[in-house]
Amino acid sequence: MTLGEIAKACGGLYVGTEESKTLPFQGATMDSRQVEPEMMFIAIKGERVDGHNFISQVYEKGASCVLCENAPEENTGTYIQVPSTLEAIKQIAAYYRQTLTIPVVGISGSVGKTSTKEMIASVLAQKYKVLKTAGNFNNELGLPLTIFGIKPEHEVAVLEMGISDFGEMHRLAAMANPDICVITNIGLCHLENLGDRDGVLRAKTEMFDHMTKGGVAILNGDDDKLSLCETVNGAPTIFYGKDGAEGKEIYATEVVNLGFEGMEATIHTPSGSMRVKISIPGEHNVTNALAATGVGLKLGLTLEEIKAGIESAKTIAGRTNVIVHKGMHIIDDCYNANPISMAAAIEVLAHAKGRTIAVLGDMGELGEDEVALHYGVGTKVGEKGIHTLFAAGTLAQEYKKGAQDTNPDCKVYYFATREEMENVLKTYVQEGDSILIKASHFMDFPKVVDVLTQE
Repeated sequence: MTLGEIAKACGGLYVGTEESKTLPFQGATMDSRQVEPEMMFIAIKGERVDGHNFISQVYEKGASCVLCENAPEENTGTYIQVPSTLEAIKQIAAYYRQTLTIPVVGISGSVGKTSTKEMIASVLAQKYKVLKTAGNFNNELGLPLTIFGIKPEHEVAVLEMGISDFGEMHRLAAMANPDICVITNIGLCHLENLGDRDGVLRAKTEMFDHMTKGGVAILNGDDDKLSLCETVNGAPTIFYGKDGAEGKEIYATEVVNLGFEGMEATIHTPSGSMRVKISIPGEHNVTNALAATGVGLKLGLTLEEIKAGIESAKTIAGRTNVIVHKGMHIIDDCYNANPISMAAAIEVLAHAKGRTIAVLGDMGELGEDEVALHYGVGTKVGEKGIHTLFAAGTLAQEYKKGAQDTNPDCKVYYFATREEMENVLKTYVQEGDSILIKASHFMDFPKVVDVLTQE
């Protein structure tokens, strides 16, 4: 895309030379520290920082253009002025997407979006040059920046889309325009806005309204809500799940839990079967592998290529990332949390060796049932025979009640704040322990990981 096309796509006022108007830009960023020559800098007015204050600096670093709401005080370079840079980047991303001919995979769901994205990208990388969503760039600001990162050498894009309210998926999917829609599950999350699981289903499936003609949905057939979506936009849905019942095209049998060493399973497909070893712990990663298998088959990969991609997949920080430190196994799963992901993480911990310790914080955005849902997580801790529970936060008191009501032998330590808990936790843990760390993002539990892994 040229700067002239960008201005046209967002209806912006182009200020610069006619020669510059025909020049392409080499990526875009809203972080002035990441600006490189020929990049476009997007000036965003944030809660704490206004990108417009850094315009002179990015020109000095060689930025080819600035997308801004206010004209630069020192007119030293090319810029495109718009009423809202946030709206403009969405318009530009949607325009750019329409110029692409590569397949786009869109991924959403209440739990497991990121780990499924990583698994799918690992599989597709066996055959294609893949662009995938980095980190948590899955919202209305992050998604367009991800789309801007698609270069001529990329052969497929894997885009994660996260929402918390109705209408958001419409706006995200309008930019992504996916050829393949993957939804991992419909769970209990963002209920303050979405009400109940039926509301979550309606919000997530807004993605289908922007799926390309001839596209296909690949859905978790084990989910009672998604299993009702037998066709999407007139095309039969491809279902995957843990068994072959109820019309699942891709399913797993002979599942073996290897604890921290991962999972083994036999995956069955219309093209044949294969035995795979998944290096990431947790039975939910078998389900992720099934989704990746479906995408791989749809995009022409062989079973051998899919198997290689599944077996080489790795996790990232904050998502079932096992850290070995001073003889302890620390499960860093603290990026975010809801009842389903909590249950899955506790299941992983239950298969660990040594003394098992669950370090859990509050879950957010659960609506009027938040007390009962926290209590339910506590009962899961008790049912799975977890040795010790450290709970921090206001609602975490319910973890304590649920665990003790279910299993009086479970040792429970409750704290009002994360900081109070850290002081006790670091003196409690010892060599040989297996420790799960998980809470919603606002609890800032990565700091707990830092406390336990510091030298």
